[in-house]
Amino acid sequence: MPELSRTWRPTFPLDVVGVLSPLRRGRGDPCLRHDDGGRTWLAANTSEGAGTLVFRVVPRDGSVEARAWGGGARILLDGLPALLGDADGGADGADSADSAAFVAHHDAVARARRRNPLLRLTACGRVWDALVPAVLEQKVTSTEARRSWRELCRWFGEPAPGPAVAASAGLRVPPTPSAVRSLTEWQWHRVGVDLRRRTTLVAAARVAHRLEDAVTLGGERGRALLRTVPGIGVWTAAEIAQRAWGDPDAVSFGDFHVPSLVGYALEGRPLDDEGMARVLAPYAPQRQRVVRYLEAAGHTRPRFGPRYPVRDYRAI
Repeated sequence: MPELSRTWRPTFPLDVVGVLSPLRRGRGDPCLRHDDGGRTWLAANTSEGAGTLVFRVVPRDGSVEARAWGGGARILLDGLPALLGDADGGADGADSADSAAFVAHHDAVARARRRNPLLRLTACGRVWDALVPAVLEQKVTSTEARRSWRELCRWFGEPAPGPAVAASAGLRVPPTPSAVRSLTEWQWHRVGVDLRRRTTLVAAARVAHRLEDAVTLGGERGRALLRTVPGIGVWTAAEIAQRAWGDPDAVSFGDFHVPSLVGYALEGRPLDDEGMARVLAPYAPQRQRVVRYLEAAGHTRPRFGPRYPVRDYRAI
């Protein structure tokens, strides 16, 4: 299979694992992996077909050497800078969070910002690949969602195009919209996805090509386009926007953990969505960046009381 390549030199210090962490669904994610040789492997769908991207940072000069295979190879190579956070900066290459427009209104945010000066927001440029795992995460534990994601990719995604090392590592391309539309009820049951979530995925698959326009629209307009799909609400649209175009203001309202995380970090007490909206209001249009700073600094909600039960829909 023909191989394409490029070398890109970022104008900022690069934290590959940090910037890509929102895209990785657990250590066993079959679509995004970091190997022992310092390389990162990504399998994805694009408008030109499936593609595999592999890249590494050259320690000598900080440049990024990348190779790609498959029909989507050129698109993945062209999107490499945005994937690694380049689109999150101003014309001078500085992080927009470090511009005069960003003011830390809380000591916790200021400290988190100082601890994570390399934090940037990824923009993978693909709605569908971000949409499927986001829908899988609706109203279930991360353990359930990640298991379903792995099994969907294993059974109904394609092997990643390219060298044998990609296949031997189990790298898979996420299932396409047509593959999702073709799944039968027992196949959904096999991967542990309940009726509500699979109905949303099938509805999104029917209009997947239109939903990609959300990346171009961006911001609230992009999120509004995503919400035209039944079953995709504010939370899911925000989760997609954070990854597809690096939306710095897309807060995951409706999340089980985020309001308490923000509340304990900034006010020392739990908050609901209304309280979180109030506390984060001064940071608009970079409210989600604040959440990322707090997460990167290790802030969490206190763990007490019963945990959310882990269900296995395959056994129901």
